[in-house]
Amino acid sequence: MDTITDLFFSGKGWMFSKFVSQKFGQIADKKFSAGLQNFINKTYLNIFGISLDEHPPLESYKSLNELFTRRLTKPRVFEGDENTIISPADCRVTNFGVITSGQILQIKGKSYSLSELLGSEEKADALEGGVFANLYLSPKDYHRFHAPYDAKVLYALHIPGALYPVNDPALNTVDGLFAKNERVVVALEASFGVFYMVFVGALNVGRIVIEWDDRIKTNADKESISAYSYDDMHLKKGGEMGRFEMGSSIAVIFGKNQVEPLRTDGEKLRFGERLFGTTKR
Repeated sequence: MDTITDLFFSGKGWMFSKFVSQKFGQIADKKFSAGLQNFINKTYLNIFGISLDEHPPLESYKSLNELFTRRLTKPRVFEGDENTIISPADCRVTNFGVITSGQILQIKGKSYSLSELLGSEEKADALEGGVFANLYLSPKDYHRFHAPYDAKVLYALHIPGALYPVNDPALNTVDGLFAKNERVVVALEASFGVFYMVFVGALNVGRIVIEWDDRIKTNADKESISAYSYDDMHLKKGGEMGRFEMGSSIAVIFGKNQVEPLRTDGEKLRFGERLFGTTKR
């Protein structure tokens, strides 16, 4: 491995990844003069081929982070019917799969522990035989994420960790990457049962913002796990749940016989397009 790769993926790589992400976050948050900021933002748009057709115009963004977390100005039309679980974000499906022996496939040939990901062996055991989807948000994607189905929020769990990249080279290099990176686990209860969404942080900025709870502070030199419960928190399908500040990944996890995939590995999806169908019809 070269020196940069060694820094990221060695035993202390998580410390380096956190340091880089915090420093990059400071730069991304900085507001430069209008002319310079427009140049920086336009350069970013050109590098990644990003269109602002659905978003506020270029001059609206006072920092690079504001551009990362741009909002939609045009509502999305949701595919399917009341039994359709929509994609929560603009993303690429890394993979679908069945939870087997408490393991989730990270990428072909590598898996990770569901109990480590969720922070609970009991919750993981109850999901054996269920299905999952790993969704990757690239730096060019719209970075806000939404409720894929009408649901009640049961709790959120903030699990500190590393901020390794979550692209394909990193998935092929780091064993159990999703269960090592900092993440926020959200448990939801829908008409078909309880399911989970895991929002995984990544290199560069690395912050995960949960819309309804500003107590959750990621990429903040925190080491202990924090739990947040909610008594009467309900989300409608398509409602905004939060945002990533820079690219990252989402794992969506269901119990046995709850849902069936409507897509295939490698497909590029937009928020609002069909992802799963419930088996209760």
